[in-house]
Amino acid sequence: MTARLSVGNVSAGYGQVLAISGIDLEVADGEIVAVVGANGAGKSTLLRAIAGLVASRTGSVTFDGTVISTLPAHAVVAQGVALVAEGGRLFPFMTVQENLELGAFHPVARRRRKESLQEVMELFPILAERRRQLAGRLSGGERQMCAIARAVMSLPKLLMLDEPSLGLAPIMIDRVFELVRTLVAAKGLTVLLVEQNVGDALEMCGHGYIMERGRIVKRGPGAALIQDADVQRAYMGL
Repeated sequence: MTARLSVGNVSAGYGQVLAISGIDLEVADGEIVAVVGANGAGKSTLLRAIAGLVASRTGSVTFDGTVISTLPAHAVVAQGVALVAEGGRLFPFMTVQENLELGAFHPVARRRRKESLQEVMELFPILAERRRQLAGRLSGGERQMCAIARAVMSLPKLLMLDEPSLGLAPIMIDRVFELVRTLVAAKGLTVLLVEQNVGDALEMCGHGYIMERGRIVKRGPGAALIQDADVQRAYMGL
């Protein structure tokens, strides 16, 4: 498969501290790729660097043949890359529908806002029921769904999810992961998933990357990594 996203030798950080160093990663068109590891491994910084929220100090990020690592964050979104940040980051005193409409802020997405809103209401029927409700009154699982749906409103080609299972009950984790699979099938999205929930993430992905201390230490098909003795011992309690 053709690489839709290519991260080459990317290093990034905050102040004098490097959070990630020499990262190489590829995501093929239509693929779900998981980046897993312990808290503090640098997973979120990697997504922020791809999204243009943190400047890359070395290397480059290419999406659909265009170098995006020199672009500001809003221009990265316009290229078709959407990030669902950890915790969703909804506006709690705005309604569900108002939060969703904010996702369609760049010109192309804005022109298709009504059509996109209808699509996400069909994909996320619970949000259709809650459309007039304040986002701050949603349950944890509903908030995560709303955050993902808001990202879909930007008409992404690549959807990046930062810890979508964080703080959710097991049944809601299953629903969120199933929703990701549905989006890939229904809209042809490519997904880059960052997770501490190593087992579930590797089970659903095509390829996976293991991060430790800002570096990629293992990579391969998800099915192979989930059987790796080191991965099982370090992250799955086996």
